[in-house]
Amino acid sequence: VQLQASGGGLVQAGGSLRLSCAASGTTFGLNAVGWYRQAPGKQREVVARISSDRTPNYADAVKGRFTIYRDIRKNTLYLQMNSLKPEDTAIYYCKLVKNRKEYWGQGTLVTVSS
Repeated sequence: VQLQASGGGLVQAGGSLRLSCAASGTTFGLNAVGWYRQAPGKQREVVARISSDRTPNYADAVKGRFTIYRDIRKNTLYLQMNSLKPEDTAIYYCKLVKNRKEYWGQGTLVTVSS
């Protein structure tokens, strides 16, 4: 099982990025999935996730700016990030929980300049 995250980059404050997480060797299906991030010197934190009951949840810091969704046909998880702020700078990781196992992507760096 591999999760390949992509879409990170350098963007100015107020800009947008869309992160992708493609799965191989497994399918996202309707399992719990999520995006997490880790800023320099900080612990990894949840950004957004979709639970097994399909309910999306967002960290307070990103509510109204980020949207998590998945395309089952493409077997890809997305994170649309709008109105980016410098404090959103971090490495972003995708996660899949399936059969009580956790699978993580390798991370993609997002840098937001002021």
